[in-house]
Amino acid sequence: MTNNLEPTFDKRIPAGDDRERQVCRHCDFVDYQNPKIVAGAVVVRDEKILLCKRAIEPRMGFWTLPAGFMELGESVEEAAAREAVEEANAKIEIDNLLAVYSVPRIGQVQVMFRARLLSDISAGPESEEVGLYHWKDIPWRELAFPTVVWALTHYAETRLQDTIVPFGNPPGTDVLTR
Repeated sequence: MTNNLEPTFDKRIPAGDDRERQVCRHCDFVDYQNPKIVAGAVVVRDEKILLCKRAIEPRMGFWTLPAGFMELGESVEEAAAREAVEEANAKIEIDNLLAVYSVPRIGQVQVMFRARLLSDISAGPESEEVGLYHWKDIPWRELAFPTVVWALTHYAETRLQDTIVPFGNPPGTDVLTR
């Protein structure tokens, strides 16, 4: 039985808006659904790149960069550093912003940094294994997401530059297919 004080939502276009939203039929509260922010980094030491083999879905068993969802109360830099610890027990130092990728199909904005590895690494609870890879040894066919390929490619294009203009989505990638 529904109490009159409990919100009950209908999908409709609120006054002054231009798209359907979840709106409480009792008080007109609009429950906005916004993209999630993912923060991560291309972490490097001695020209080797840190990769983590995923121990969780999605794409369990595939390789990725240390990255994950930002938490309330932290900056994107703090989120990227926390994810490196959670996935690879890695202490990192953020150098600068590498790219911001929009992934509307799954409601994400991915913020990727360039970073330096300051510690030893070992698999955290979200990783089956971790490793440092020379460019030629990266398991390209086993990378988890297109954005990992983009970030690695954008890193390679700028690895010798001290400052860069951050990248966005590569041309022609408006919709991701994975």
